[in-house]
Amino acid sequence: MQFTTDRPGGPQDVRPASRMSGALDWGRGYWQDHPKRSIETFGRQITMGIEAIGELFVSIFRGRFPFAEFVRQCAFMASVAAAPTLLVAIPIGVIVSIQVGSVAQQVGATSFIGAANGLGIIQQGAPLVTSLMIAGAVGSAVCADLGSRTIREEIDAMKVMGVDPLRRLVAPRLGAAMLVSVLLCGFVVFVGFLTGYVFNIFAQSGTPGSYIGTFASFAVTTDLLVALVKSLIFGLLAAIIACDAGLTTRGGPGGVANSVNTAVVLSAVMLFGVNLIITQIYNTLFPAQMV
Repeated sequence: MQFTTDRPGGPQDVRPASRMSGALDWGRGYWQDHPKRSIETFGRQITMGIEAIGELFVSIFRGRFPFAEFVRQCAFMASVAAAPTLLVAIPIGVIVSIQVGSVAQQVGATSFIGAANGLGIIQQGAPLVTSLMIAGAVGSAVCADLGSRTIREEIDAMKVMGVDPLRRLVAPRLGAAMLVSVLLCGFVVFVGFLTGYVFNIFAQSGTPGSYIGTFASFAVTTDLLVALVKSLIFGLLAAIIACDAGLTTRGGPGGVANSVNTAVVLSAVMLFGVNLIITQIYNTLFPAQMV
């Protein structure tokens, strides 16, 4: 007989309660797996970044900074990122020249191609290319190195012996990443501007004097300084994210691969967001002036 299903406490009353309990369990599990872990990771990265930056300056002031490790990391990062940066900077300069030249011809402002092309490369092209190279090439290499050390328990051994991993491993990588990032940005500015100049002269029938003259009229020193500051911040953030992901690696070789993927994705998202914020602040504080 089925009369019991209509009584209070029967199956029809239990099902809504069980569904509500399942929804609550799913909500708690989702919070634990995604938002809470994201907040914890962000807080851990901020804490480690502050400690590492403090250790960087303190160790330099006290004469305990491992300059040999710093030089090795600079050489390694430069060798890893120099060739990809060159291969990316040349197409960026050509693409910007094509797009700017096309728009300039449509509006009859071909004499301003040099200014638009140069400013586009300095203000946006160079920092973005630098951020991609730092996040992809340098960040992945740093994360893989520290992740391998972590799963081999080298980090734990250093702590047991009284060696601070932040001073011995993280601080030199932070300094090297910032220095190499600034150098890469200057390299991209030079290569991009030269590529745009050559392409405009030989492919778009431009005049050398007009290209350089308009660029010199519109570009200011602040544009280059902001680009270099952007690259410095990008290098710092990418190094912090990569070091944090490497030092928290779990699960053997597969965990190293997951940490590298996490570091690259987080770095790219973070760097593009920071670039947008810095650009907006700069344009607000230093609006473009008509010449």
